[in-house]
Amino acid sequence: MTTMGIGASIFLIVLGAIFTFALDFDIAGIDIDVIGWIFMIGGVLGLLFTTLIWGPRNRATIVSEPTHVRRVEERTDI
Repeated sequence: MTTMGIGASIFLIVLGAIFTFALDFDIAGIDIDVIGWIFMIGGVLGLLFTTLIWGPRNRATIVSEPTHVRRVEERTDI
């Protein structure tokens, strides 16, 4: 499973803001403002999921024990 990511979330927020606030044209049967709000809500939800839910999983550290131990002793017969 791949997550949306912070970059894609910010892109959706910006694209939604452009559709909602900057564009002013009509397409038959489609409200551009509603599409913009849907993009912004999807971007905010993606940003929340990325930072709060999937973010801590990426920060886990794995510590493993050494597989080979080298023992050095001094010679006493010299």
